[in-house]
Amino acid sequence: MGIGRQQKATWAMRGKVGSPGRPPIWQREQLQRFWAEIAKGTSSEQAAIAVGVSSPVGTRWFREAGGMRPITLTPLSGRYLSFPEREEIAVLKAEGGGVREIARKLGRSPSTISRELRRNAATRADSPGYRATTAQWHADRRAKRPKVAKLAANEVLRTYVQDRLSGLITRFDGVEVPGPTVRFIGRRHGPRQDRRWAKSWSPEQIANRLRVDFPNDESMRISHEAIYQSLYVQGRGALRRELVTCLRTGRALRVPRARAKGRGKGFITPEIMISERPAEVADRAVPGHWEGDLIIGLNSSAIGTLVERTTRFTMLLHLPPMAGHGGPREKNGPALAGHGAEAVRDAIAATIATLPKHLLRSLTWDQGTEMADHARLRIDTGLAIYFCDPHSPWQRGSNENTNGLLRQYFPKGTDLARHSRDDLRAVALALNTRPRKTLDWKTPAEALDELLCSAGQSSVARTP
Repeated sequence: MGIGRQQKATWAMRGKVGSPGRPPIWQREQLQRFWAEIAKGTSSEQAAIAVGVSSPVGTRWFREAGGMRPITLTPLSGRYLSFPEREEIAVLKAEGGGVREIARKLGRSPSTISRELRRNAATRADSPGYRATTAQWHADRRAKRPKVAKLAANEVLRTYVQDRLSGLITRFDGVEVPGPTVRFIGRRHGPRQDRRWAKSWSPEQIANRLRVDFPNDESMRISHEAIYQSLYVQGRGALRRELVTCLRTGRALRVPRARAKGRGKGFITPEIMISERPAEVADRAVPGHWEGDLIIGLNSSAIGTLVERTTRFTMLLHLPPMAGHGGPREKNGPALAGHGAEAVRDAIAATIATLPKHLLRSLTWDQGTEMADHARLRIDTGLAIYFCDPHSPWQRGSNENTNGLLRQYFPKGTDLARHSRDDLRAVALALNTRPRKTLDWKTPAEALDELLCSAGQSSVARTP
């Protein structure tokens, strides 16, 4: 198919037109699939590989968008030509097909095909060829409808928002308190690092307070999501990027919800969650089901606690610090504080070794990393292990109540490592010989003795 006379005359009169740039190597569909992977909780590097681009490209896409999916990537309606259709147009045109023939094969109007070949043919006037990638690039550029951000257009509103975000705090007499000097490095603040002192209102607080401060001024309205976008999305031209340090989290990039939900412990799988625990555990009728936890003290010292659900019988784990604690730690080495996964596993196995098998049915723990080696513990002891849901201490109510009782002997902020194994045995014995209302004023030791005697066992209800 040749070039029309009118098109030739237009090119001859206007001369060369500068190219708007080089078409990208990626396509809109790849971006859409990339953000679909991000929405599933996939990392930017893995999402990039999944859509066929390099990991650095995926990281750049994620950072430039501030961790937020661009609104321009919403799926197009069927009235617009898609990239596969443009590829088909390029193939048919190279074979010499006419406008009406191409339109008939694609099921499109001939005027649509004619307009596509005329508007999206090439990046330069002297190159009349049609390529699908170049045509898609032209179409994407024309589809952009840049809109000035509300914070960029309304100076009064922008000043109000910035002051509530980053305004200096003051004393009662109005004197400003600058706080620590913190340089913005484009990333989130590190652990145990100084943070910027500011009013630090949340975007939601700002958005709702505007209605209180300006009840009759509709121009002083903005949603909290618009504030977040102005902070995180580059090129919005409204709020400075470093103001993200004034948010409570201090994140330089927004974290997708699916990725945050997926931040569980790698050693925990659905089949060992508390929802899979046998129903007999809940009514406390069958003994041998235990709850466990750590109580933490000064200098990362710790004591492990085990509580039997039916009798409230308590056993304490001695977790002394390992050699080298307090000095430089070996990379990927064990936790020298004494309550790492290996130390807790060995302490539990040694402590419950004196118990009969019918009192070793299950152990419920929170999602602390000290139980990362639970699979080995299950093999060594035959004890079924289950994990509570995140932030759900009431699912281990007996253990939490016992921890409260133990704080009478091991207060918070004290060094727990100074207590010997004999000290822990003495405290456990004190709790196990204390009458409990829930046991009809029996002691945990007496309740356990009754269970053992009913099973034909001798009395071994002594703290090991």
